[in-house]
Amino acid sequence: MADSSFDIVSKLDRQEVDNALSQAAREIATRFDFKGTGASIEWKGEQAIEITASADDRASAVLSVFQDKLIKRNQSLKILDTSEPRQSGQVSKIDIALKEGITSEDAKKISKLIRDEGPKGVKAQVQGDELRVSSKKRDDLQAVQQLVKSQDYDFAVQFTNYR
Repeated sequence: MADSSFDIVSKLDRQEVDNALSQAAREIATRFDFKGTGASIEWKGEQAIEITASADDRASAVLSVFQDKLIKRNQSLKILDTSEPRQSGQVSKIDIALKEGITSEDAKKISKLIRDEGPKGVKAQVQGDELRVSSKKRDDLQAVQQLVKSQDYDFAVQFTNYR
C-alpha cells in the first residue's frame, strides 16, 4: 500500500480578501461615524492594501471593519501584516501587506515539531513554500494535523492535497 500524504500550506484566498475589502469599503462609505473623515480602503498593487483616514483612530476603525469582514469570510487575520498608523500630510495611513507561503525557517520548525512530537513513521519534507507530510497510516496524518493546528504560528495554516 502506498503512503498517504497531505500538504501544509499558507495560502490566502484572493477572491475572499477582495470581497471583504469591497464590503468594508461599502460599509465605510455608508456609516455615519465615517462621514467627512476621508476614510477609505483600497488595493495598492497585488499584495498590499492601503487604509486612509483623517486621524489615526479613524484609520484603526477602518482596519477593524476590514478585519471583521475577513473573519466573516473565514479568512485568518494572520495573513495580514499591518503597519502602525502613520501621518502623511493631512491624512493618516495604514499599510497592510498580505502574507502568503511558509518560509523555510517556519517549515523547518513544523517538520522538527512533527519529528519530535508526532507519531513514529511520519515523514515531513519541505517543497518550496509548502510542507509535504506522508505516512503509511491515515490516522497518523490526522494526529499530525491536530498537532499542527494546536500550535500558534504567526502565519495561517491550511491542509491540502489529502491523499
